[in-house]
Amino acid sequence: MRNNTLSRAELSEAEGTVLNVHYGDVLVRFGEILNVDAESLPRIADDSIAMRLSCQRLANGDVVIADTAEDAAVGKCSELRGCDGKQVVSGLHTMACRPLLEFAVGYLGYYLNSNAFHAQLLPLMQGIKVISISKTAIGDAAIRFPSLAEQSRIGALFRTLDSLITLHQREGLCGKY
Repeated sequence: MRNNTLSRAELSEAEGTVLNVHYGDVLVRFGEILNVDAESLPRIADDSIAMRLSCQRLANGDVVIADTAEDAAVGKCSELRGCDGKQVVSGLHTMACRPLLEFAVGYLGYYLNSNAFHAQLLPLMQGIKVISISKTAIGDAAIRFPSLAEQSRIGALFRTLDSLITLHQREGLCGKY
């Protein structure tokens, strides 16, 4: 799938109707699952530019991968959810992928960010100050997956763990004040 090459300066927090998944947000703000309904995504400020973009609109289950970073975080990704009825595109320095097979909610987001998968990417990364990975390298990486029922249990387990970690972090912060 194609992405756009708009800079952060061409995005807005309030103006525009098309949401844009930016690589910096994938690297820093978003987790394994990006719920478009719950997160504040930047928008393409100029709707006329957004409508002329040749990049495909994203859907639930698509994965957006950061293809560039200043460290080995290259390859970090977010699985999209909550896209229904929204126009969402993949932005600068990202690769959007639409799975050809059915995967359970959350499985790809957690698996593609796992150490086991990321270890395949490390020898394929290029660069010194800025590190990147190619679409070919991502495409050649092996994705291992169990049955759909097992994927569902794995995804649910990791979502529960994430929720518990978030809860404990909030309690820890509240206890300090």
